[in-house]
Amino acid sequence: MDPAVLREDMVDGLESPAKGVLTDEAVAIAMRDVPRHAFLEDDHSAYADREHEVLETRVLAPSTVARLFEALALEDGDDVLIVGAGVGYTAAVAAEIVGEQRVHAVDISRPLVAEARANLERAGYEGVLVDRRDGANGLPEYAPFDRILLEAAAVDPPRPLLDQLADGGRLVLPRGTQPQRLAAVDADGSSEVFEAVSFDPLLLEGEQSGAVERNRTNREDLEYARQRAESRTGWEQEWIAWDDRLR
Repeated sequence: MDPAVLREDMVDGLESPAKGVLTDEAVAIAMRDVPRHAFLEDDHSAYADREHEVLETRVLAPSTVARLFEALALEDGDDVLIVGAGVGYTAAVAAEIVGEQRVHAVDISRPLVAEARANLERAGYEGVLVDRRDGANGLPEYAPFDRILLEAAAVDPPRPLLDQLADGGRLVLPRGTQPQRLAAVDADGSSEVFEAVSFDPLLLEGEQSGAVERNRTNREDLEYARQRAESRTGWEQEWIAWDDRLR
């Protein structure tokens, strides 16, 4: 079957009352235009509303992509950062809405960066910048961003990403451990919570596949506990050092 017809059916299904996950016309048009099969090997299953696995990462189902973009509320001309480039499909949808040169994507996995670049070029979105970075640090060279999409779960938005938001900007992420909720955090500190979701945790350097430690949430708990313990005695140590200098 013609991929264009499959895309039409896919988007019609997302807009139907049965699912009701897609109401933004700009997102609907973008998802009708982006050749999703260019990012997945099987032309037909590419348009089924289900996840796929490529290079040990999950390729989001179309309904999940629609939910993310509904929360992101992209506008023409926005500068966008996508943290978790994956195979590049989400970046392509964003490029359809705001323009290729305004979309930047990062991923911690080198194989995925290469895959995303190749897929985007094959699909006609070679103007999208994809770089290999620790996503928690964002992409400061191109900041500020009007919209940042974090495609991995975190208890709290990483501070570097919040710092890279433009005035009036918005960061969308799966927030929490279990359960997770899709959340939008605006540059002014206000936030909005949407439906429950399930994403893999945000990985930092050294936590890629094959590394010993992969659960960032547990690691954060240990780090915060250590910081709190040190903060309770930090001022005492400073006074002891000061007394030594006075002597």
